[in-house]
Amino acid sequence: MSGFGAMHPAVALLYYAGLLLFALLQLHPLFLLTEIFGIVLLTVLQGQVRLLRGVLWFLPVALSVALLNPLFSHRGTHILFYVWDRQITLEAVLYGLVTMTMLLTVFVLFISYNYNITADKFMHLFAGAAPKTALLTWMAIRFVPLFQRRLREITRIQRVRGIDTGQGGLRKRMKDGMILLKVLVSWSLEEALQTADSMKARGYGVHKRSSYGGYRMDRLDKLVLLWLAACACIPLAGWLAGHGVPEIYPRLKPMEWGWEEGWMYAGLCLFVLTPPALEGKEKWLWRSSRRKTYPSATLKPGRTRCMNSPSR
Repeated sequence: MSGFGAMHPAVALLYYAGLLLFALLQLHPLFLLTEIFGIVLLTVLQGQVRLLRGVLWFLPVALSVALLNPLFSHRGTHILFYVWDRQITLEAVLYGLVTMTMLLTVFVLFISYNYNITADKFMHLFAGAAPKTALLTWMAIRFVPLFQRRLREITRIQRVRGIDTGQGGLRKRMKDGMILLKVLVSWSLEEALQTADSMKARGYGVHKRSSYGGYRMDRLDKLVLLWLAACACIPLAGWLAGHGVPEIYPRLKPMEWGWEEGWMYAGLCLFVLTPPALEGKEKWLWRSSRRKTYPSATLKPGRTRCMNSPSR
């Protein structure tokens, strides 16, 4: 891993924490779209376009929020039309669209987060202060993809025996689904008991936990950390002053755009686009070194840091 992914985990944690904070606080459409663009650009530069396919599965959920909000929320003064004697207001429609954009931003954010902050990085950040809490948190996060892989494996095996939730009547599919769930839970509980026995046999929790820390914060990491913190303070200070937040309820007001909002947006752009810039710089240095070393070779981005690039 190179570029932004090779930096100290604290830098990545500050970046994603700032993105999540801005997505939840500043519900300005331009700000949210800028965050999505920056995260997608970072993912593409890291060569992980395949991870973005998960957005297609989450898109119906986000669209349902945009469609259901006007049906259940009737606040607002600009009435567009009526559905079943219920008024559909412009404010409710716009708020549903903003909420959909915010959910998409958070979902894309966590896709990039899961790639850049791995298990060892997470444990390196939090295991020293709260080892048990960090371990339990990471195990809880790990269970979701783990259960999905196990369920797919169980489904393929049980399908040979005629147990398939995609065939037959409703009663048969419910019965087959309960059988698959029973096997999944039994497998998970059995492995949990084995893991607990193994940890107890190795003396987990008897003494203070020791670990090998392979991450050291060098000069570039400190500079980027300070730069991101300074950039994050600009939009955060603007939000605390009441700028950059559109007023939708109870009455839609025009979105003001003055020099305060301009400074906020500039700070957000610098914050969001710094990691993609670092990743793009690393790719450019790698390609430049390849051209000098192998002029006729086919250039493909590597996974490791360029040997001719400035050391970190």
